[in-house]
Amino acid sequence: MENIRVRTEEVEQMILSPGAARSCESRGRVQPEEPCPLRTCYQRDRDRIVHCKSFRRLKQKTQVFLSPEGDHYRTRLTHTLEVNQIARTLARALRLNEDLTEAIALGHDLGHTPFGHAGERALNRLSPNGFHHYQQSLRVVDKLEKEFQGLNLTWEVRNGIICHTKGKWAATLEGRVVRYADRIAYMNHDIEDAVTAGVLRVEELPRDVIQVLGDTKSQRITTLISDLVENSTERELSFSPLVGEAYEALHDFMYSTVYVNKTAKKEEAKVEDVISRLYERLVSDPNLLPAGFLQIAYQQGADRAVTDYISGMSDEFAVRCFEEFFVPQKWHVL
Repeated sequence: MENIRVRTEEVEQMILSPGAARSCESRGRVQPEEPCPLRTCYQRDRDRIVHCKSFRRLKQKTQVFLSPEGDHYRTRLTHTLEVNQIARTLARALRLNEDLTEAIALGHDLGHTPFGHAGERALNRLSPNGFHHYQQSLRVVDKLEKEFQGLNLTWEVRNGIICHTKGKWAATLEGRVVRYADRIAYMNHDIEDAVTAGVLRVEELPRDVIQVLGDTKSQRITTLISDLVENSTERELSFSPLVGEAYEALHDFMYSTVYVNKTAKKEEAKVEDVISRLYERLVSDPNLLPAGFLQIAYQQGADRAVTDYISGMSDEFAVRCFEEFFVPQKWHVL
């Protein structure tokens, strides 16, 4: 069976672009491990992410709309899957390492809070060291998953996760592909969800942008992917000037309209209250934390442990904890 992984690595050497990250050239893991006889190191990382608890919890974490009434709104999990598909399409077209791209895409939001960016802003205000979901995603795979042992992922996957949204770009083209795919995905699926929710009309989309990118979600995604593939080189990713300008303009439009819309955001004051009260209650009494997080509290302080615990909650679990702590329970006669 050892030959299976070796053959895959040999195929990578033959077909991948000169700028692609090859599995056999990985910088490796913090804790060295014997190679898998069947899977490359990046395939192994992808599988570890898919099977971890944090990945499963994404299905009950808000993307944009809090507790939407309807089956078709995105959650953090469906967003992740859409990012993954766009990133894989880009990687395949550019002859990059699709397995590495997929591992980064599937892991990029593991550290996201309940209640979307409203929860992130609340924790950022409360935590003494601040809070950013991309940093927490790395902490999840390094420290919190697998019963606080971490997933021991390769350097390239970890680098792609922490660099997926802002600041320094990833060291690999695969990580940079995920950064583009993340924005392409959320801009377009958030438009669709906003129209469904009645907070945006298609006619309100900036016409100069739509004329370049397309009228439908499918057209816009196709235009962005095709243009990025056509204008990238073996060492650098880029849009054409026209599409790049439309891409940035659409991003700015979403942040100035949908993401600050009063209807979409009317529940966020409640999110601030839920997160704040949970945080204060748990910091004041760390013994309420599960054993693993209590150990973090002893070693790194209650603030760190509570931030880790709350950020890992699903929306529903956060609400249940809030009710348990602050809402009177019905009296049950034995």
